[in-house]
Amino acid sequence: MYDFKGQTAIVTGGTRGIGKSIAESFLKAGARVLVTYSSNEAAKEQFRQDNSSFSGSFDIQKFTVSQYGDVEKFFEYVETKYGSFEILVNNAGVRKDAVLAMMKESEWRDVLDVNLSGVFYMCKFAVMIMMRKRYGRIINITSPSGKYGFEGQANYAASKAGLVALTKSLSKEVARRGITVNCVSPGFIETELIQDLPKELRDSYIAQVPLKRFGKPEEVAACVTFLASKEASYVNGSILEVTGGL
Repeated sequence: MYDFKGQTAIVTGGTRGIGKSIAESFLKAGARVLVTYSSNEAAKEQFRQDNSSFSGSFDIQKFTVSQYGDVEKFFEYVETKYGSFEILVNNAGVRKDAVLAMMKESEWRDVLDVNLSGVFYMCKFAVMIMMRKRYGRIINITSPSGKYGFEGQANYAASKAGLVALTKSLSKEVARRGITVNCVSPGFIETELIQDLPKELRDSYIAQVPLKRFGKPEEVAACVTFLASKEASYVNGSILEVTGGL
């Protein structure tokens, strides 16, 4: 549907789940894609195998977005090898659920470090490159949890709500340089995160969705590729919900 030939996209957490579908959608549309991951070597190899027909068009890099120094080195690598890029999708995220009173300080900190500080670090270095080019697309993956606040997810909800606020502020700061910043907010999506849920819990989640089904990763990826396209040039500071009407 969209043509990304000649463009380079960065997708964090891009070797599995929603991130994998996003990376693959860019590859199919002709982009060069830099995929990042933090630890799952099996998922990295599976991504490589599944996309062997695009082997000359993707680059997989391992680092942790919550580490400022790692992020800085990654962007130095990108500039040295590729010169610049056009698209950043901040998809990497973690969950460590617990009721607030029983939540460990490390569980709070780890989730905020990856989901919020990690996006800040990625955006900080990305916009400095994009502003020189006077063009860019940044898409941050948030969650309905940040809007509604789900039980047992105070850390996750806080990080995702903060991500929306970050997106809205940054979108105003960089718009005059031809850079747009938007969020995509997926609801219940068929990934490994929910595949092992008990049937009763799956049924209760589906009952909350007016469309009465879980979403597919490709449906999220389609929304990301739209926001990353030149056709979406007047969409800025928005939150696109992909929730089946949750």
